[in-house]
Amino acid sequence: MDQFPRITHAPDMMGGKACIRGMRVTVAMIVGQIAAGRTADDLLRDYPYLERADIDEALRYAAWLAEERELAAAP
Repeated sequence: MDQFPRITHAPDMMGGKACIRGMRVTVAMIVGQIAAGRTADDLLRDYPYLERADIDEALRYAAWLAEERELAAAP
């Protein structure tokens, strides 16, 4: 996960979901807001503790997850 230094996972925070820099802001929340038509500027205005690089990395992380492949286990 060195390619996503702003993405953190902690079992005791947000149920272990991918978060931004250890904050209670999940990657899913950011991606969901963008998918709903909100802009990065909207998010930065609503969440002043976020940085544009956080949003960019959340979107890159989501794209990386979408590339994941499932492999069938050998019988």
